[in-house]
Amino acid sequence: MDKKLVFFLFFVLFIGLILPVNAQCAMCRAVLESDPDGTAAKSINNGIMYLMVFPYLLVGGVGIAVYRTLKNRKKEA
Repeated sequence: MDKKLVFFLFFVLFIGLILPVNAQCAMCRAVLESDPDGTAAKSINNGIMYLMVFPYLLVGGVGIAVYRTLKNRKKEA
């Protein structure tokens, strides 16, 4: 199989397995459940998801840099 196709399929599978999670610590959960309209809970969950994105972007950026470096070395050799 072509390496680009394998990478693309892995990427699609990885992104497709992300599921919404509704988990907080006990104190956060108690405070957020007392909110009548639930907007605070949605905001907290969105903030957690926002903070989770950056480590994946960093790891992906390093992976792309390593891939390009190895690809250029093969071309030169």
